[in-house]
Amino acid sequence: MTKNALITGITGQDGSYLAELLLEKGYKVFGLRRRTSVPILENINHIKNEIEFIDGDLLDQGSLINAVRISNPDEVYNLAAQSFVGTSWDQPVLTGQVTGLGVTNMLEAVRLTKPEARYYQASSSEMFGKVVETPQVETTPFYPRSPYGVAKVYGHWITVNYRESFDMYACSGILFNHESPRRGVEFVTRKVTDAVARIKMGIQTELRMGNLDSKRDWGFAGDYVKAMWLMLQQDKPDDFVISTGETHTVEELVEIAFSHADLNWRDYVVIDPKFVRPAEVDLLLGDCTKAKQQLGWELEVSFNQLVKMMVDSDLAKVQQSIR
Repeated sequence: MTKNALITGITGQDGSYLAELLLEKGYKVFGLRRRTSVPILENINHIKNEIEFIDGDLLDQGSLINAVRISNPDEVYNLAAQSFVGTSWDQPVLTGQVTGLGVTNMLEAVRLTKPEARYYQASSSEMFGKVVETPQVETTPFYPRSPYGVAKVYGHWITVNYRESFDMYACSGILFNHESPRRGVEFVTRKVTDAVARIKMGIQTELRMGNLDSKRDWGFAGDYVKAMWLMLQQDKPDDFVISTGETHTVEELVEIAFSHADLNWRDYVVIDPKFVRPAEVDLLLGDCTKAKQQLGWELEVSFNQLVKMMVDSDLAKVQQSIR
């Protein structure tokens, strides 16, 4: 029997990889998208004809109820958000509405329309923020350090609340940083690999960066969406940390990316105070033991492989654009 899945945020990095995975598994995939004057389909261009799109917005309850009604989903993946930490300082209210209250709107639409559907909420390691223990596990207290992190904490707890109050199959994946060639260029990993490609091709002369000592637990988005799917295949809903269990500095990221293009990063990187956050998150390191044991989830792409994959992709894009 064919399963139906509804994905919010389908045009983003995670949404596109998840849509690919579900299509491979024979799902009928529905994607919620906001109307824009120019469709943003770069990440899903290759599969757009296999997806049924429904117009809607996390801030518009009626459109979400309509989307659930049309898609009649077995599984709902709520990946839509204002997802950039830096922007959350400039747009704190919008971030709270979309990334926080938007989760309630989606949960409520499922509860009212298809309460037996299984629901996945995209939680974030940014909820741990100023970490109170290392590594971080499912029970580590949250201490968010940005409007984005605060909004994600709300989304996380409202998901727990709906699970416990209405006996819904609702769970959250607390995903640590996960990257790919489909990452937006405003994110530090893609900002670096895009700059490396442009510098290599003579289009750019320098890369301005903030805190190079920041440490993150970076994995490949294609691996992480498999964990999302696995969470909704279990007997009981539960929350899981998804991470690599390794930490790398931003400087390591920069070094690997530049050296892969035969460049010395010290010749091009300029530290700019503008890119230092008002409240910095210094160290994120997740322990994904529970996910490996209970879900049987495995990592396939290493940090080195990930950075080189992103540099290769950006080199190809830049070469194509200057032809």
